[in-house]
Amino acid sequence: MTQRNLILLAGLGSLLLLGGAFVFQALGYAPCKLCLWQRWPHAVAIVLAGLSLIVAHRALPWLGAAAAATTGAIGVFHAGVELKWWEGPTTCTSGAVGGMSVDDLLAQINAAPLIRCDEIAWSLFGVSMAGWNAILSFALAALWVAAATRRA
Repeated sequence: MTQRNLILLAGLGSLLLLGGAFVFQALGYAPCKLCLWQRWPHAVAIVLAGLSLIVAHRALPWLGAAAAATTGAIGVFHAGVELKWWEGPTTCTSGAVGGMSVDDLLAQINAAPLIRCDEIAWSLFGVSMAGWNAILSFALAALWVAAATRRA
């Protein structure tokens, strides 16, 4: 397989995984904080794949491998949180609250859905979405490494 084909395959893999995450979200599986963290490296890998196909630079496939491995590592961490092997993040993020009354702020907090990182929302063959992301992302990282070690 050529370097170009490996890059296409790796970029397409990240595109499909990211698209799948949005499909699950559209089906009602709201993402938690760690789910959102896993999406960003896929977006970076997609951009790197596009750049790699336009500009032949030796560093780009290695950066793609790093992006895929990063989302894989976050997936492992997230799966560990789901399996109660370790604790996940305890912080939350919110928008600006300037100009809101205490009652309005409390109403907004109470109306917000609680999406927990330590609960498995969906699984296939006993592996959660985070676990599947980790497995598939490390496979994509291997494709990126294969591309990086091939001559154009």
